[in-house]
Amino acid sequence: MREQTNYDKIKKALSSPADLTKRTVLFCRQKVDVVFINELTDPEKIEDTILRSINEFNQKCTMPLDKFLREQVLSTQELVDIPDVKTAVEKILKGYAIVCIGDKMLGVDCELITGRVVAEPPTSAVVKGPREGFVESAKVNLALIRKRLATPDLCVENQTVGKYTQTDVYVLYINNIADKKVVKEIVDKIKKIQIDGIIDSSYIADFLCTKKGTLFKQVGHAEKPDIITAKLLEGRVAIVVDGSPFVLTLPYILFEDLQNSQDYYESHVHSNFLRVLRIGGVILAFLLPGMYLALQLYHYKIFPIDFLVSILNSTQGIPFSPFIEILFIILLFEILYDASLRMPRHLGMALSIVGALILGDTAVQAGLVSPPAVMLVALSGLTFYIVPGQSEQLSELRLIFVFAGAVLGLFGIMLASIVMISHLSEFDAYGASYLAPIAPYHSQDLQDWVYRKEIRDMRTRPFSILPRTKNRVRLK
Repeated sequence: MREQTNYDKIKKALSSPADLTKRTVLFCRQKVDVVFINELTDPEKIEDTILRSINEFNQKCTMPLDKFLREQVLSTQELVDIPDVKTAVEKILKGYAIVCIGDKMLGVDCELITGRVVAEPPTSAVVKGPREGFVESAKVNLALIRKRLATPDLCVENQTVGKYTQTDVYVLYINNIADKKVVKEIVDKIKKIQIDGIIDSSYIADFLCTKKGTLFKQVGHAEKPDIITAKLLEGRVAIVVDGSPFVLTLPYILFEDLQNSQDYYESHVHSNFLRVLRIGGVILAFLLPGMYLALQLYHYKIFPIDFLVSILNSTQGIPFSPFIEILFIILLFEILYDASLRMPRHLGMALSIVGALILGDTAVQAGLVSPPAVMLVALSGLTFYIVPGQSEQLSELRLIFVFAGAVLGLFGIMLASIVMISHLSEFDAYGASYLAPIAPYHSQDLQDWVYRKEIRDMRTRPFSILPRTKNRVRLK
């Protein structure tokens, strides 16, 4: 019976796939098998770095063949010894070509890089500032970060997560800045993940959340390398997941999403004005429909008389109660938004026109809803996207405050606000409080909160995320 070769063992371990390829060449009068999967490898790399190098080599072998190949023949920087078939299978599935010489194996990285080119991300467009965005390749994303952090203190730790996907997950931090306890806690949590597969970084984010059963975001994310670089320089930890253009960051605090990368590329006076607008927009986003409903049902005397008369005239003949009317408009807008995301792109604009103009105007003309209610819900919906990172949470909060205003009026709005703030104040993940720098109060961190100082005056890192070194600007 013929003895099984390494190729036979690899083929059996991979369940004999049709796309597994073997090329056999002679080297020093001995057969060498090159094993790889067509779809995962670059044919030019295999030809140039392996096959051509072996075929063109005509010197006498003066040492064991595997050592001779490794040291004098194969011209590639990504060359590793393969100790067993299991490791060989793992490498093949990562785009490696396995060079089999007798019972020895070498792995050569011949991965075929596919996917989008580096371009401005659609979710983080800027007028001024870097326009590069992450892509679905972890290697490219790491290169974009490395390009901006040319320091030996940038540490990168690799984990493989997912029983079937074997997804590479990289944990990045700056050694002299990030808190080692936070880094260890994040790495340990990633090591403990037991799941069939990781499709996107959102899967990892779910395992890193410390508080269950909350609608509030607990892990930061960004699609631009300049944002991730800035967060690493503050002492945060970044998690790069292969196959996802979104890089995660921890610790995360609520007020991060009020900041925008463009704030740091223009006048601090204008940035401060925009931040005030964002805070006002966030408050309007989840409070406006509920407040209107509370005032209309329970506290209508607060309205100026002229405005009250206008509301009464516009709501005459509406067949629904104010609560059902607001709820109907909110659900209508949510349906239109969800449909516009999933419609073919060339139909998206047509759907927006039909939804916003025709359906809205027709509903008002038919007397199903009142103009003030449509206007307030539309304004609330628009303000979600002043802070796009919180749009999902704001949408759900808006419904909660609508129910609170409908049941208990302004008292319900106040009660819901107190419950929300109490709930947020309990968050204390990875050493950082969710409401920092307000609760607990860190006066040093107010330099980059609603009011942002000039860059040269922001001399310390945020104390709320526990950096190991506090100072970041040193004036001579």
